[in-house]
Amino acid sequence: MKIRATQAIMECLLEQGVDTVFGYPGGTILNVYDELYRYQDRIRHILTAHEQGAAHAADGYARSTGKVGVCFATSGPGATNLTTGIATAYLDSSPVVFITCNVGENLLGKDAFQEVDITGIAMPITKATFLVRDARQIPDVMRQAFAVAATGRPGPVLIDFLKNVTAADQEVDYTFIPWRENRQSESLRVLTGSHEPKKPEPDDHDIEILRQMIAQAERPLLLCGGGVVRGRAHQEFRAFAEKLDAPVAITLMGGGGFPGDHPLTTGMIGMHGSRASNVACNECDLLIAVGCRFSDRVALDPATFAAQAKIVQIDVDRAEIDKNVTTDHHIIGSARRVLTLLNEGMSQYHHPEWKARILPMRAPSAAGTDARLTPQQVLETIRQRMPRDAIVATDVGQHQMWAAKYLHFTYPGQLLTSGGFGTMGFGLGAAIGAQMGNPDKQVFHITGDGCFRMNCHELCTVEHYGLPIISVVFNNGTLGMVRQWQNLIYGKRYSQTTLDRGPDFVKLAEAYGIRGFRVRSQAEMVQALDQALAAGTGAVIDCVLDMDEMVRPMVAAGSPITDFLLS
Repeated sequence: MKIRATQAIMECLLEQGVDTVFGYPGGTILNVYDELYRYQDRIRHILTAHEQGAAHAADGYARSTGKVGVCFATSGPGATNLTTGIATAYLDSSPVVFITCNVGENLLGKDAFQEVDITGIAMPITKATFLVRDARQIPDVMRQAFAVAATGRPGPVLIDFLKNVTAADQEVDYTFIPWRENRQSESLRVLTGSHEPKKPEPDDHDIEILRQMIAQAERPLLLCGGGVVRGRAHQEFRAFAEKLDAPVAITLMGGGGFPGDHPLTTGMIGMHGSRASNVACNECDLLIAVGCRFSDRVALDPATFAAQAKIVQIDVDRAEIDKNVTTDHHIIGSARRVLTLLNEGMSQYHHPEWKARILPMRAPSAAGTDARLTPQQVLETIRQRMPRDAIVATDVGQHQMWAAKYLHFTYPGQLLTSGGFGTMGFGLGAAIGAQMGNPDKQVFHITGDGCFRMNCHELCTVEHYGLPIISVVFNNGTLGMVRQWQNLIYGKRYSQTTLDRGPDFVKLAEAYGIRGFRVRSQAEMVQALDQALAAGTGAVIDCVLDMDEMVRPMVAAGSPITDFLLS
């Protein structure tokens, strides 16, 4: 049947199971928004304060639900405001379809008002970009975009429609394709005439080689990476870890892939990794990394990383193999599929001496009863009071590392953080997306005062939609992580990191119609958090911390993983 071009966009969204989009309208995308008005009973639109907030919200929705997120923006600055969010999703393999509209065909390439080549700009930070010049392409391109975003290693895709393509007189032939679990791959097969895309099937011989390596190992270490989280392979990973009976180190992006309070967990690995994880990496004789790309924050010095071990890398993306660390063996395939095959018929191993060497090192320090408030006290208060299934979205910096260290994440999508791109300003948008996708869960936004200045305008979104997001601000009056480097490496030359300026975050929260609290002790933190949780509405808790609090441990960039600057 023939339908309006913009109607085809909406119908294709419904095909893919989309019920929520995030965005900000403008001139060139008005035809799409006009159509969205007719679909408002089936597709909910969340209006953010800024396009970057919309991008992060769609990303947070995708990470927390396992679905594909969707974000709308107009041309020019509207589209370019998405780029930080697109890059954030790309570096962390989050499936989001970004839909923009550009000037009409007659103005393309003429430097028209709010014209920009967004497909060209976004090409290096997406899995694919599409510039749609012909309305007849809409159903095919829409389905293909969702297919690419979700298939294999997930990631963002951008579609840019010329404005004339979305005009009222444009009609297209449209046939409904029912939404189903394998909808992305099926759609792509139908559209392109190619074979149905599949995740690479692990090679049986490669599986057998790893089984033999495991049988010979005396000091194995498992590394849980972001691929376990993205692939929702947490159950298979846990079964494998328990059969292997080995310590498990977790990357920042692997948070939630393996329970943080499991008896085998050694905590985070890398620059701010725990002593247990870093020493285990240095002393193990077999390192099995699942869904980990060995970034420079994990393998700080590739030449000495796991120097005593045979390194095995399991990843769905062949391009990641041997990119940062040279491996002794690798298996190409999704984390879930590879682990399923490994678990089949795997013997139960026992490594008591190895565990006795490593696991005692993970003992956390006590929170203490200091009169002044400490980061550990703040997070211990949150951990003790938050529901076990609560979602935590962070920004980037010291608070991010403290949250990863002191909070225990138990399932994929529980921790939302920008690990690859390191985006200050990610947290509140991501929290909004997570809350929209998980209305029955409590969402916490953990941030620093520097980061909060970059996204606090989204408090209007929190208030307008009645979201019970609690923002906890680690307010130390400085760009804490940068100051920490200046303190330890740059001779205490604190160049432009002191944040001796407004706003008053409590008054700011109140200006947005949200309750604000300021706390200077653990007792005040307990009282404020209890009140915020009981109210069931949005809140901001401004935690006043010492300027020179540091994240411990710390290893300098490029150094061996056990060369701790701070113990």
